[in-house]
Amino acid sequence: MDKQLILSKLKELKERSKKRKFSQSIDLIVNLQQLDLKKPENKIDIFIPLPHDKGKKPKICGLVDNELVKESRENLDYTITKEEFRTLSNEQIKKLSREFDLFIAQANIMADVAKTFGRIFGPKGKMPNPKAGCVVPGNVSLKPLKERLEKSVRLQTKNEVIVKTLIGKESMNDEELADNILTLYNSLLSSLPQEKNNIREVLIKLTMSAPIKVE
Repeated sequence: MDKQLILSKLKELKERSKKRKFSQSIDLIVNLQQLDLKKPENKIDIFIPLPHDKGKKPKICGLVDNELVKESRENLDYTITKEEFRTLSNEQIKKLSREFDLFIAQANIMADVAKTFGRIFGPKGKMPNPKAGCVVPGNVSLKPLKERLEKSVRLQTKNEVIVKTLIGKESMNDEELADNILTLYNSLLSSLPQEKNNIREVLIKLTMSAPIKVE
């Protein structure tokens, strides 16, 4: 995909859209084709670090043991220790799943994490994900991981052959938005079995606008 094309479409999207009193989010939508999602190998589930911020930082909670308590409390938004797991009610765990976007867990207590949080976090897709780097050893520095996660997005097919994700805010520089789109597109392309043949169309939209076709 050509960057100049993306820049022209971003300009068109902003010009077409009614001005709002807030900076709208910009989503990238990719409709796929010739992809049988009944085959596990055709399902898309990738985490992609973007070159630029996406305008909205995720809230991150640490699920840790003693080795990582200090590191987690200094760098993450909230920390729950292994000792505190048994004190949590189902309602508190449900509240955590709503309040936080990502959970980072210490690897050697994953069995305890699964036992305590799995029944509620699992169906919501909130369990600490090794693909995103969210299952970590007890001696890790969490600051670089947090910074990477703040710039990362997840592209995932569920029941439909479509992926959709936030790529930035309306107030961001168009060059940065285009870089984010290009990075996502190229990463998705390399994850598809037939690459470009699996892509039907690429769209961008603002929170309160109709989508426009990029390719």
